Amino acid sequence: MTLEEISPWVAAGESETLEFKLTTKLRREAARAVCAMLNHRGGSVIFGVAPDGRVLGQDVSDHTLEEIAAELGEIDPPVFPHIKRIPVGNRHEAVKVSMDAGRSCPYSYRGQAYRRVGNTSPAMTREEYNRVLMDRLHGEHRWDNEPAEGWAVSDLDGSEISRCVEEAIRRDRVQEPGSRDPEALLLGLGLLRNRKVLRAAAALFGRSERLTSDYPQCLLRIARFRGTDRSEFIDNTRRIGSVYELLRVAGSYLVDTLPVAGRVVPGVMERVDEPLYPPLALREALVNAFCHRDYSSGGGSVGIGIYDDRLEITSVGTLHFGLTAEALYEPHESRPWNPLIAQTLFRSGTIEGWGRGTIKMIEQMRQAGLVPPEIEDAGGCVTVRFRPSKYLPPKRVSRDVSDRQQAILALLAGSSRGLALREIVEGVGKGARERQIRADLAVLRALGLVSSQGHGRGARWTARFENQAAFSRAYRPMQRPAH
Repeated sequence: MTLEEISPWVAAGESETLEFKLTTKLRREAARAVCAMLNHRGGSVIFGVAPDGRVLGQDVSDHTLEEIAAELGEIDPPVFPHIKRIPVGNRHEAVKVSMDAGRSCPYSYRGQAYRRVGNTSPAMTREEYNRVLMDRLHGEHRWDNEPAEGWAVSDLDGSEISRCVEEAIRRDRVQEPGSRDPEALLLGLGLLRNRKVLRAAAALFGRSERLTSDYPQCLLRIARFRGTDRSEFIDNTRRIGSVYELLRVAGSYLVDTLPVAGRVVPGVMERVDEPLYPPLALREALVNAFCHRDYSSGGGSVGIGIYDDRLEITSVGTLHFGLTAEALYEPHESRPWNPLIAQTLFRSGTIEGWGRGTIKMIEQMRQAGLVPPEIEDAGGCVTVRFRPSKYLPPKRVSRDVSDRQQAILALLAGSSRGLALREIVEGVGKGARERQIRADLAVLRALGLVSSQGHGRGARWTARFENQAAFSRAYRPMQRPAH
């Protein structure tokens, strides 16, 4: 390696994967940086480079290299980075220490683990250390690639396996196997090893009765709450089943339960039906929950919570591999916690791309004029929270709210300062009379949906968006019976 070869790196400056040290007297600081890079993406430390990027070099002897190697020997587990001498002129040399990302993370230097943040190497907290250790152990012994003890192919839903493979063939993600025998299909999907069914196959295709006894964590919980907290249920549903089955159950429930917003076009009384939340965004959140959740927890589940002011999709487990909730809002590398499950979902088209799920949710919400979903990693769960940014009168309403009253609500929803009675009459149009509008406003005020300021014809009317409980009473969605 020559000075000309390292010059472009040095010119780019320090980064997550590159650090400069003026002399080997700073080898302890360099060893900390090496430790941090091993715990991150790998990188290089170059001795003989000033902080401003000038390559100065130093006198380098065999003893110098021995000192560097001895300091790196304080890293545990043991590592053997590449150490190279680089002539820089005037009999001086730079020394480049380079390493790939470590395979036995977390690494420690003199009893302390370090992580890489930009061009710095702060110490890991105990929580961070435990998380990295768990990520490593998971890569060696994962729940989804272990045998499902006592399971046979007959415990799986053969028709579900066939549908999955047929869709994968259609999408050109697997080759035509020439057979529809379930065992052969599972083998092709990588879900059978030594003729033993893997847990991933059980989670994806298992029959409900067998999952109930062996893997009760294959559970979907759906709750519709009255108001904005969990104090009162309207509906509470629990279902144990395979991933594909539970995705269908969840989708059907949301279609039947969530109100559809009927946006009335003022003046012409035409209504445009729009879901309260984009279905594709909800689907992405559900698929991510089933794909990345922690199946090793016997009490785990995927949960859907429907409140008057939000919808939450929760999965047991935390974010791993150094991923944060904030990073999910940007393009990111996909490292699924359950690779076999993720791979099968991708082949069947349930997942369309790697690392794009959260980005697609954000895009769908923005296209619908809604705020991006909130992502929270706390309490041993990952929660994706959807909120409507504004209120739209839904299509499915009780008999107490007429089309004309919906038109009034739509008008008021679009006004930040409120409207006078005359403006409402003009906005509704279609021959609406002032007497009718007055009566409608009285009904809406009784329901807690509108309020007024002032008196008589000079009063200004506004929509009451904060009264979510009133919305729930007035706009009653179709609901399934409680189980």
